[in-house]
Amino acid sequence: MRRLWVLLLLLAASFAVPAAAQQAGSLIAAEPVVDTPPGVQAWRVQYWTSNQKGERLRVTGIVAAPREAVPPRPRRVIAWTHGAWGVAEKCAPSLSPNFFAVTAGIDAVRQGYVVVAPDYIGLASPTMHPFLVGPDTANSVLDAVRAARAIPGAAAGNSFAVWGESQGAHAALWTAITARSYAPDLNLVATAAAAPPTDLAANLRDGSDKNARALLLSFTLHSWSTLYGYSMDGVANRTNQGIIHRLAENNCISLEKKPKLGTILGVLTIVRATKNKDIAKIEPWGSFARANSVDAARVPGPLLIAQSSKDTIIAPAVTRKFAKSVCRRGTALRWIDMTGGHVDAARDSAQETIGWIGERFDGQPPPNDCRRI
Repeated sequence: MRRLWVLLLLLAASFAVPAAAQQAGSLIAAEPVVDTPPGVQAWRVQYWTSNQKGERLRVTGIVAAPREAVPPRPRRVIAWTHGAWGVAEKCAPSLSPNFFAVTAGIDAVRQGYVVVAPDYIGLASPTMHPFLVGPDTANSVLDAVRAARAIPGAAAGNSFAVWGESQGAHAALWTAITARSYAPDLNLVATAAAAPPTDLAANLRDGSDKNARALLLSFTLHSWSTLYGYSMDGVANRTNQGIIHRLAENNCISLEKKPKLGTILGVLTIVRATKNKDIAKIEPWGSFARANSVDAARVPGPLLIAQSSKDTIIAPAVTRKFAKSVCRRGTALRWIDMTGGHVDAARDSAQETIGWIGERFDGQPPPNDCRRI
């Protein structure tokens, strides 16, 4: 049913649409979700966004709100930015039957928030997903918040916080960077990032889980080479380039299923092939990685970062270095130390993060942990 819905929307959108209706942030459709957690109502949405080229793109996501009467005032909004699910069209979180179970941000709905969860560009839509491309992803997040305001039952306001994990933490930080210039009609009150990739080349090089590094590198190389025509010759030979493309095209990240034998063998091959390769030193990959890394000087506060000292995918030392750079700029930073695994970063810090976000909406002075980082 979900796939049929997406296909019908794309078919309908293929007909001529007035230019005014294609404005970034405009809602195209909102289909009520039948099977939701208790106390939660939700819609599968399609809306317009734009990329760095100014092209209008149809994208999808989920909007969730409390299942109760519409309040007299607009509800507070949290933009939930998901971690890596893959780069293939089929990997969109909104298509997953496990969406609500694995989305930490949904916890905020029970506390009265509207949660806007974009799929990003290219997931559940036939455009290549710009994996870890900051500005394009941020646009899709901000336009999702705009589009949610057109759903009467959601009663979403224009003030929002952004909260993400892993790839989504990178998206959250980029959303904070671009919010004022791209969406001046919205009011960003807080940014929360759980296990954020900040220095992309360093994260792809320094994470201690070599198999995860190889798969994420494959997603990155496939996405950027497809979108921008970058050659992989300096990274892998032609045979291994084919493996990289197949890994990205055929695999979505799923914690419920064991990887197939072909995936395991492919990952092991890429581990060996890229063992001594650092994309920071290979052009144009290095320049593009730096351009899409997060500049601490550009991230506004207040800011929360949650990082586990035992994270094997996002190197803790890289995150801490970024946090220190934020502090040197005088930005108020809430720092949460954890000891769990990477996939638990947002869930383990959810209660504290939602509480911190609520205080920012209430206008309380933000705490600052810079002296103990």
